[in-house]
Amino acid sequence: MTEKEARPPIRVKMKIGEIEFEIECQEEQLQTTVEKILSTITEKLKETPLITERVAPPPRAETCKSLIQKLWEEEWFATPRGLGEVHSEMARRGFHYDRTAVAHALIDLVKDGILTRQGKPRRYQYAQKRPP
Repeated sequence: MTEKEARPPIRVKMKIGEIEFEIECQEEQLQTTVEKILSTITEKLKETPLITERVAPPPRAETCKSLIQKLWEEEWFATPRGLGEVHSEMARRGFHYDRTAVAHALIDLVKDGILTRQGKPRRYQYAQKRPP
């Protein structure tokens, strides 16, 4: 038996991004084999658009007042609504503001002439003053 035949092959596992491969060869072949694989992967990655990238949705930076204005634009205030109803509807849509913040925004929209307020304190109903 010669010296070359007596040596066991070398086994190498590599992972590049999502690509994983295993090489089994003699020690003197290892460097050229790895270089060939890396150049092939590099070329393929240049040709292939990365579909696996996930684009996160842009963050929703909405103010309490702007959300209530959206409700007004959708004519949600066509029927008078109480503070609790407005707060619940915003929460249902995924926006969890403090009730006092909602109350202040409603008052601001009354002052702006967008909504009107009817009823007695602590029981106010808010309705559209004018159509959107």
